[in-house]
Amino acid sequence: MTVGKTAVKVVHLGRISYHGALKVQQQHIKQHLDLSSTNPNTLLLCEHEPVYTIGIRQAPYPPKEEQRLKALGADFFRTNRGGLITFHGPGQLVCYPILNLGCFKKSVRWYVCELEKTVINMCSKFGIEATTSPDTGVWVSNNKICAIGIHCGRYITSHGLALNCNTDMSWFDNIVPCGIVGKGVTSLSRELGRDVPTEEAVPKLLEAFAEQFNCTLT
Repeated sequence: MTVGKTAVKVVHLGRISYHGALKVQQQHIKQHLDLSSTNPNTLLLCEHEPVYTIGIRQAPYPPKEEQRLKALGADFFRTNRGGLITFHGPGQLVCYPILNLGCFKKSVRWYVCELEKTVINMCSKFGIEATTSPDTGVWVSNNKICAIGIHCGRYITSHGLALNCNTDMSWFDNIVPCGIVGKGVTSLSRELGRDVPTEEAVPKLLEAFAEQFNCTLT
């Protein structure tokens, strides 16, 4: 291990329900609060079954809307992350960093910016020019390729980012993603004109994360 670099453990959860992933996140958050835990900084990687989730600004989604989305065959969850509604499903690489920002920098704004830079770096490894915008997330022109919504309590992070790889993009047609009107969504597959499964994106995302956060992945 490189001296001076924070170690971050990578855990592959595979395909897991959103509810199941919430439970795993809570378990890893508890490890941070357990002083006997030696290396609690963790990256959880997974894909979800189809689910719509909304963040702490919940006003636009009354129960009637919730039922409409459930009728499409997806789950629906209200969460404590930032941001408005988004979709998670097969073909989307979801990354939940459970980090103590005290090991990096105690700034939520810095952390969100570093996540955005990580995804931009990863996209560049695919030859895709991605950028940030005044709206959180990572964009290719006016189309969001990666949604970011986090929670941070006592400088322990949870939730994270969702990168569209070869997602069925029609699920997004039923919502206004992240509540941003007039902008679209895209994926690695759509930008590259070929099928890009999550398995292909994982190593590039991990490489970009290690570079951006100056950490050692284990």
